[in-house]
Amino acid sequence: MSIAASAQQVLSPETLWKLGRVSVLGISKDKKSIVYKVATPSIEENKSNSKFYTIPVTGGKATEVQDTKDLLVDKNISPNGSYILSSQEVKVNKVLGKDFYPNLDKSNAQVYNGLDYRHWDTWNDGTVNHVFYGGVPADNVRLAAPIDIMKDEPFDSPQKPHGGDEDYIWSPDSKNIIYVSKKKFGTDYAISTNTDLYEYNLETKTTKNLTENNKGYDTNPQFSPAGNLTWLQMKRDGYEADKNDIIVRFKGMDMNLTANWDGSVDSFNWSPDGKKVYFTAAVDGTKQVFEVNFPGLTKIAVIVNQVTKGDFDVSDIVGFSGDNLIVTRNDMNHAAEVYSYNLKKKTWLQLTKVNDETYSKLALPKYERRYVTTTDGKKMLVWVILPPNFDKTKKYPTLLYCQGGPQSPLTQSYSFRWNFSLMASQGYVIVAPNRRGMYGHGQEWNEQISKDWGGQVMDDYLSAIDDVAKESYVDKARLGAVGASYGGYSVFYLAGIHNNRFKTFISHCGVFNLESMYGTTEEVFFTDWENGGAYWEKDNAVAQKTYSKFNPINLVDKWNTPILIIQGGKDYRVPIGQGQEAFQAAQLRGVKSRFLLFPDENHWVLKPQNAQVWQSEFFKWLKETL
Repeated sequence: MSIAASAQQVLSPETLWKLGRVSVLGISKDKKSIVYKVATPSIEENKSNSKFYTIPVTGGKATEVQDTKDLLVDKNISPNGSYILSSQEVKVNKVLGKDFYPNLDKSNAQVYNGLDYRHWDTWNDGTVNHVFYGGVPADNVRLAAPIDIMKDEPFDSPQKPHGGDEDYIWSPDSKNIIYVSKKKFGTDYAISTNTDLYEYNLETKTTKNLTENNKGYDTNPQFSPAGNLTWLQMKRDGYEADKNDIIVRFKGMDMNLTANWDGSVDSFNWSPDGKKVYFTAAVDGTKQVFEVNFPGLTKIAVIVNQVTKGDFDVSDIVGFSGDNLIVTRNDMNHAAEVYSYNLKKKTWLQLTKVNDETYSKLALPKYERRYVTTTDGKKMLVWVILPPNFDKTKKYPTLLYCQGGPQSPLTQSYSFRWNFSLMASQGYVIVAPNRRGMYGHGQEWNEQISKDWGGQVMDDYLSAIDDVAKESYVDKARLGAVGASYGGYSVFYLAGIHNNRFKTFISHCGVFNLESMYGTTEEVFFTDWENGGAYWEKDNAVAQKTYSKFNPINLVDKWNTPILIIQGGKDYRVPIGQGQEAFQAAQLRGVKSRFLLFPDENHWVLKPQNAQVWQSEFFKWLKETL
């Protein structure tokens, strides 16, 4: 059978979860190969299994390897080769009943005197992450115990919940360790984003704050080839979606390389010659590579240039090989693979082809750019994803996709759950607007959503679906709205204002009651910033508008449309009560509704079998109600 003949299959949840997930470990010591991992979920085992490979930087055949340790430079080993960095959890605070009452060792009580008593999906048990350094392991050498550079401090490095060894690095002279930490505790921790870079000196055993003057995030420390400390910085405390800039400390001065560029940096890498910084950022519904020159002491103007362009996302910059930039790249129809981009010729070369055979057998959806005029006269990008083998003479059920964040980009991403290619392959047209609050359209556009959750952004959603619904191929009697997190909030809110546009709703981990959300979420800085303050601040007009006009719970009397509500039991960002309140309201109002609970999942669904249930229930609900 030819590829053309066999390419009439469509993507299914089962096929999606058989795809290999590619992640790059780095470029080999000899600069000749890329070392990468392929993780493949096993539904039967309910886990992922990983294999490791090398492939030449120029392309060619991949070779499986059993051990990658000797292939890669270990960034955690000091430049002089004497020491190695690591991190581990240490018990610092008394929290558990048995901590206070050793004779009551069967007690499971927990005692807290401040917030941050739980974070993401874990209760605080008094342990924190600390950075250690010690001798480099060697055969037949007995090493002294590693030294805790944060001894007795009740602070984390790496940062919880998702920080790793990118949060600590060596100085080029091996005399200092630079690490990231938010040195706040309890309630102070929960209401702030003031994360700083700290420098620990091995000789004096002293620590100093390198970024004390900045009150927002300071993260991702790196040293330039010339030895200049570089990092990412957000200015405002409490605002997790502030503009993210590249800062270089040069000759005692902090230079903001992206200050005059209207965008926000995801990640960055210095060029080997130290003349430029390459970084990734969202732009116009995609993620691309940009470059900015480093002027040093010269009078050369700092200029940001976009390097790559196309309907795809460049997810990560791996490194450099001659004139080639090694990256991972994906789009809505293809999971990430490793690519090489020639900076001089401006040409692409796909290096890994882990999933090519699978995709070759599939008829894939088409995606289109569409620009819709909003109610305030702006041009808004809307991605429209059309089913495989699309026939414009037919009518298709259509889903409005509501992105979470709320300040997160809606680009050419490839999710293994909220997968546009999968949804379209089941016969749905997907409408995915880049509404207010999304990176890639300037900082003003991004910031317009804060303190206005139920305002202009809702008009943006309705403008998008109303515009696409004018197409003859859209079945206007079969419209649905779906989303997670802020997208789940959006669904709850739209359920009260949609004026019978939609026939069904799906909300995953959505905020339903802004007051109880404020009282139970763990990162209070987020709700403080987005809502404009606390619900009890009666003289705060902005906050009061949020908790009254923009609170979905106040619109339940208008709910009349079937709704599926999905919730993780270990979601402490949007706690379980949000889903429970919404389901209870729907049931008591007689609205057809279903509650899908994952007791051991957090804000995401990570276990393969749970993910299969999620997909099955998602599409079953749509078949029932749409």
